[in-house]
Amino acid sequence: MELIVLWDIDHTLIENAGVSKEIYAAAFLALAGREPTGPARTEGRTDRLIMHDMFVREGLPVPGWPDIEAALGRAGRERLDALRSRGWALPGVHEALKAASARSGWVSSVLTGNIDANARVKLSAFGLDSLLDLPVGAYGADADLRPDLVAVARERVQRLRGVRADTPTVLVGDTPRDVEAALVTECGIVAVASGIHDRAELSEAGAPEVLSDLADTKHLLSVLESFASDGKRPGTSSGRP
Repeated sequence: MELIVLWDIDHTLIENAGVSKEIYAAAFLALAGREPTGPARTEGRTDRLIMHDMFVREGLPVPGWPDIEAALGRAGRERLDALRSRGWALPGVHEALKAASARSGWVSSVLTGNIDANARVKLSAFGLDSLLDLPVGAYGADADLRPDLVAVARERVQRLRGVRADTPTVLVGDTPRDVEAALVTECGIVAVASGIHDRAELSEAGAPEVLSDLADTKHLLSVLESFASDGKRPGTSSGRP
């Protein structure tokens, strides 16, 4: 049974303890020469949109993307130690990623608003990078909108791993934007109420499966297996609420 599992990172796999907001602020400072007047708005948005909106909000011209990406990468690398000391991998994440990576026919990667470099910083800080097939993931530099990242990941999995184009795909994430991305791209969705959005918000966004966290590896794997065996689409789910 083949399956593509694409995990969000912040507040799904890890708690960044405010380091993400510091990365955006540092990148802004490096490019604008002054600090922003307020924190970045994140909540499942891509780095392209987050940084674009920061400059628009501050009434400044938006720099070219290569300059923004380079500034974000520098800021991320500089905060690796801070992330390790203040952040943590969320409950059950190591076990869940190990189990998914061991399944025959499954490709387990990421779909994240972070640029590739900072995704790797965040995952490596807690020893998660080796548990994911990162070359086939989709990242915040790949598209402005999160739903568009799904096609990027699918194309990479098909091209680099030889997986069929019609292989069922499941997103795992903690925001209504993760749910939206799954629904509009005919992916499965396992929503996790481990961020700022509670179970009710994620259910109202359209997630048929909402978990409190990823601590119950057995149940999580059974939910993912249901997509692999049935090729289920959004709106159908077996497994407990």
